[in-house]
Amino acid sequence: MTSERFGEQIPFCEPHWYQGGYSPYYNDGHKKFRAVVRKFVEDEIKPNLDKWIKEGYPVELHKRSYELGIQGIIYPNEHGGTQPKDYDIFYELVMCDELARAGGGNVLGQSGINSMALPPIMIAGSAEIKKKVLRDVISGEKNICLAISEPTAGSDVANIRTTAVRQGDHYVVNGTKKWITGGLFGDFFTTAVRTGGEGAGGISLLLLEKNMPGVNVRKMETQFDNSHNTTFINLEDVRVPVSNLIGTENAGFKLIMHNFNHERLVLAAGACRAARLCYEQSIKYALQRTTFNKRLIEHQIIRMKLAEMARLIEALQDNLDRVAFQFKCNIPQQKLGGPCALLKVNASKTFEFCAREASQIFGGNSIVKEGKGKVIERLYREVRSAAIPGGSEEILLDLSIRQIAKL
Repeated sequence: MTSERFGEQIPFCEPHWYQGGYSPYYNDGHKKFRAVVRKFVEDEIKPNLDKWIKEGYPVELHKRSYELGIQGIIYPNEHGGTQPKDYDIFYELVMCDELARAGGGNVLGQSGINSMALPPIMIAGSAEIKKKVLRDVISGEKNICLAISEPTAGSDVANIRTTAVRQGDHYVVNGTKKWITGGLFGDFFTTAVRTGGEGAGGISLLLLEKNMPGVNVRKMETQFDNSHNTTFINLEDVRVPVSNLIGTENAGFKLIMHNFNHERLVLAAGACRAARLCYEQSIKYALQRTTFNKRLIEHQIIRMKLAEMARLIEALQDNLDRVAFQFKCNIPQQKLGGPCALLKVNASKTFEFCAREASQIFGGNSIVKEGKGKVIERLYREVRSAAIPGGSEEILLDLSIRQIAKL
């Protein structure tokens, strides 16, 4: 498919199919959806970004996104989604890419968390749970969070300590959850608990609700700007109906691992656009900024920085599209663990490189939260939020080879 030109036309500031290139992955439906999301970002997010970074974005923004056919596009229509007949995962990539163009701050970040916390329910939830949760979350009326990580178990999911002890028709849940994104927005929590013995075989998933006595959520301040929220959750004698079990008891670990592949794809898509945004900001600045009686672009060292950024971004984009195509072809999830792990590391490392080089190009303008370099300053502080959540780089690199060695 060839594409009419869309967006910024300086080479490499947009994916190649935005700039007239051929692509086997994207069609006219993706192009139309791309235009809808971009207009939404330009008209309704960017003008409010600085304010929302300080105060938090209004939760009603999810309803607006749903009305435009954005938030609901990744969900089946029978659950309230807004998928076109030709829906495939590349629609989700377009959405992640375009929303990331806002320039940091995690506005609408809850929509991404919803997309990570709902799949276990769609796959293994009872009809009762699906009725309670899916349509309201998809339409933006309510929100759901993924509550897995704990103070002593981040990437080491198999060693979570939060317990769920059955007492009659309820589980009594005790423990703590840390780094839970969107906790203040969450009406529901897809929560990993220990119902059995040690290790992965003793983990279950329970649906917790924010109004259950004993659920206490507080905000955690983070290194990066967060119009959304990162939270710490304390669970003290929370009584959860047995009917809120997602799937079967002690079979939650498989659902969590199945979900991680998708999470890493989504995180990679956002990091790819963030890296591209670093390049876009940098080359525009280099074409205008004058030092030593030359534009920055006339200095060879600056051109080399820009070329290295473009090289890595374009390779990452190809990697992203290739892995997404495997999802489209329904490749078994157990075969996607290694590719998704490497993709996510590739994305975070590319983002980190581009953020650093962009900061060097902008110089002093990149270390203040105002003026021409404020986007780069903001993105630089978001690098770690790409490198650690969803599995740290070290864990994921090891995972990709452990699977080969079957360790």
